[in-house]
Amino acid sequence: MKKLKLEELGRMSVDDFKTAEKLPVCILLDNIRSLHNVGSAFRTADAFRLEKIYLTGITGTPPHREIQKTALGATESVEWVYAEKTEEALRTLKSEGYKILIVEQTSSSIPLHHFTPEPHEKYCLVFGNEVNGVSEEAIEQGDEAIEIPQTGTKHSFNVSVCMGIVLWEIFRKLRL
Repeated sequence: MKKLKLEELGRMSVDDFKTAEKLPVCILLDNIRSLHNVGSAFRTADAFRLEKIYLTGITGTPPHREIQKTALGATESVEWVYAEKTEEALRTLKSEGYKILIVEQTSSSIPLHHFTPEPHEKYCLVFGNEVNGVSEEAIEQGDEAIEIPQTGTKHSFNVSVCMGIVLWEIFRKLRL
């Protein structure tokens, strides 16, 4: 076994990424405070070749040094849109045929491993603020809520960790 060098990884160029087929998934960051979490969202969206990121409310936008520190250039490959109001962005997404998946612990959320994405559907996954979670306004517009089962004392993941887990599971079920 040997560690692969960068040139052995088969990375696509930014131009190739922009024209490549995408996973029919976008993410919406609902008032994310940490610019490092925003950068991580870009990097994760690039890794799973998502369609787009919606940045809403107080969520920081590129270009910003702190976002770039974590994104490592993914702000150049992943398409993004800023909307002041989360609910307006969600109305737009619904009108474009996206099914809205709230990633939050709610009275009707289902465990992530029980969720089965339909290959013909388009999904928008909504991730919420580090302290307050997904806003009530966003929850009201959700079609379904999913959560990651947890057994510890916190019942809370950092939002960037949560994105990685949820997006891996969706990617795995749709593409592998």
